[in-house]
Amino acid sequence: MSREGSGARRPTGLLLRVMRAPSWVYRRDLGHLLGRRFLYLAHQGRFSGLRHETVLEVARLDHGTGEVVAIAAWGNRADWVRNIRAGRALELRIGHLRFPEPEHRFLTAEECRSLLVSLREEHAVGRRLLTMVFPLPLDPKNDDLGDVRAVAFRPHVPPGAGS
Repeated sequence: MSREGSGARRPTGLLLRVMRAPSWVYRRDLGHLLGRRFLYLAHQGRFSGLRHETVLEVARLDHGTGEVVAIAAWGNRADWVRNIRAGRALELRIGHLRFPEPEHRFLTAEECRSLLVSLREEHAVGRRLLTMVFPLPLDPKNDDLGDVRAVAFRPHVPPGAGS
């Protein structure tokens, strides 16, 4: 069954407050309490140029490369996605780690599909609950991904630093 056209609405009320709780934790410099489950992303506003902040759930963390992936359930409708597409990420924090001006890339549709499939297999109950709140495909192997996008971040390596 596809979620396309399901009209999933953005959370409001108590659910929205619960979902914003990790932001409160990071603003008080207590992000390490969240472990590596959430990442803090500061990004530059595409029109205002101002600093904006959001906290995202970590979908995958590659300890070897330092790459961390977050899913944008609302895809290009999410302000943070629009902002980094138009400009840049200013800072990324995960646990105790801080990365100024991280590099980012948008995963291809196939990479995104593969990620969603593996998450569904690894966290069946949790993913099922998330599909009730977010416009995620129920069957990522076969359903249309709709607006869902994924973004990979990794620490910025200045030119010549790897030599």
